Amino acid sequence: MTALRLMVAALTLSVWAGAVLAQAKDGAEGGIVAALSQNRVSITANFSGSQIFVFGAIKGAAPEGAKLEVVLAIAGPSGPVKVRRKDRVAGIWVNRDEVLVDEAPSFYAVAATGPLDEVLSHTDDLRHRIGIDHLVRLIGAPADVDAPEDFREAVIRLRRDEGLYVELPGVIRTVEDTLFAVDIKLPANLVEGDYSARVFLLRNREVADIFETDITVRKVGLERWIFALSRENPAAYGLLSIVVALLAGWGASEAFRLLRS
Repeated sequence: MTALRLMVAALTLSVWAGAVLAQAKDGAEGGIVAALSQNRVSITANFSGSQIFVFGAIKGAAPEGAKLEVVLAIAGPSGPVKVRRKDRVAGIWVNRDEVLVDEAPSFYAVAATGPLDEVLSHTDDLRHRIGIDHLVRLIGAPADVDAPEDFREAVIRLRRDEGLYVELPGVIRTVEDTLFAVDIKLPANLVEGDYSARVFLLRNREVADIFETDITVRKVGLERWIFALSRENPAAYGLLSIVVALLAGWGASEAFRLLRS
């Protein structure tokens, strides 16, 4: 984390001081306030990813000897995922078993001041569903499918490989147990939708306070128009795709002919 960004965060948070004190209850200890550098991400035709700077402060004084930690979790739209298992039959790979994983976020990044299993208790991890293992859920599976848990783990493994599930232990830096800041990179393969950002203040491995806000991810410009056309008028979208393919083929043919002449 650069010193410049921490200075900007400190200046911004100083403006909030009056509001923070007004919000804090009498005798409240170890509350949290935070902000994001942007709450809207626009996906254009040349979108190559984005970055969100999250910063904040711990309000009030922690009890003597209490260990304070901070965890940030950013989650994309969640939904079911169909997973197939391939097997080799007569020398050919074919789909054999199929399981519908009931719930999995399209994107998930969790950052913390230390390893998650060290700063957060298992009970609060399960209660607030912070760890990736608690977000991807397989409630039921066909009785004739062997090792159904493998399908849930496959979703996690594949999305980790695609950069959609990210765990960042130890990247959140704190200054005198008061200010904290972290950069989160958003990959180019984000899906459109409403994302949630949660910042947890932990005291002795238990959640003491939560700050929540939303991030809107939307396609804009030509990308948005094409996406809307494919959903609202599939026939026109298909026809347009054929025309574009024909024009691209004709253009390549003409360019090749001119180069040879």
